[in-house]
Amino acid sequence: MQKIRIGILGYGNLGKSVEVGTGQNKDMELIGVFTRRNADTVSALKENTKVYHIDKAKEMTDIIDVMILCGGSKSDLLTQGPEFAAMFNTVDGFDTHARIPEYYDAVNKAALKSKKTCVISSGWDPGLFSLNRLYGEAILPEGKNYTFWGKGVSQGHSDAIRRIEGVADAKQYTIPIEEALNRVRNGEMPELSVRQKHLRECFVVAEEGADHSRIENEIKNMPDYFRDYDTIVHFISQEELDRYHSRISHGGIVLQSGRTGLYNENSHIIEYSIKLDSNPDFTANVLLAYARAAYRLNKEGSYGAKTVFDIAPAYLSMKSNEELRRTLL
Repeated sequence: MQKIRIGILGYGNLGKSVEVGTGQNKDMELIGVFTRRNADTVSALKENTKVYHIDKAKEMTDIIDVMILCGGSKSDLLTQGPEFAAMFNTVDGFDTHARIPEYYDAVNKAALKSKKTCVISSGWDPGLFSLNRLYGEAILPEGKNYTFWGKGVSQGHSDAIRRIEGVADAKQYTIPIEEALNRVRNGEMPELSVRQKHLRECFVVAEEGADHSRIENEIKNMPDYFRDYDTIVHFISQEELDRYHSRISHGGIVLQSGRTGLYNENSHIIEYSIKLDSNPDFTANVLLAYARAAYRLNKEGSYGAKTVFDIAPAYLSMKSNEELRRTLL
């Protein structure tokens, strides 16, 4: 079997999970990890994983089939997405929902020019949850769609807090408001603002001498992340963060509430949920499945940026179409 050769750009929690996840996919092999740090100072989880400085990537375009971009959405991917689409087939989990259209356009322009295939926003939300929202709306057009996240740690939001000057470390929990969730499950189809659906709770380790009031204000007024939510900020020590907030669990629910019948007399609820011990591990495996799709689509000459809406499910699986029909259909 010819294996799909994988590169990893960025070696934080997500990059490490992609490293481990690659070993669970028998049709893939890891070529190396690329980092902005001094490569000699980075210790990989697996003994045989090679670590390179990011500048080496452009010299390895002929031995990497898909580069998985594991940087943060707030700063890294906005530049790295288009930059690496000019050199590699890529997959990322860009999750700033409001900026997906402009990000798609930038990546698409670079990928079409270089004849690469680049799958954007392919984690679990956006990603798997996006698909379930689409299925729900298509199946129950007389209805409303709702998404609830958590309770769990948002990697993107936590990273956004850590980018604030004076922040040494941080974790952010997204917490669904039970009253709103129960109203949806009861078939009420309420109109809910983002503030009515979720609470955001932040645990922040500030650098010595940092202005706590300024940091809290920057968090609460950060567009696309916190400004539209009720947000609680706690300042704690690094020891407390490590002791009580070391896990990166998450989860969420997508619901479509709709009605059918001559007089809309029949009520239906579609509910899809996930419960994750490790947000980065799960996200990594979603990215790897879409790396397989990117590789196959590129071989077929389907270039440019893609989203989960553009990719048939069969492209994600190691199984042949015949085997899928026999075992899963």
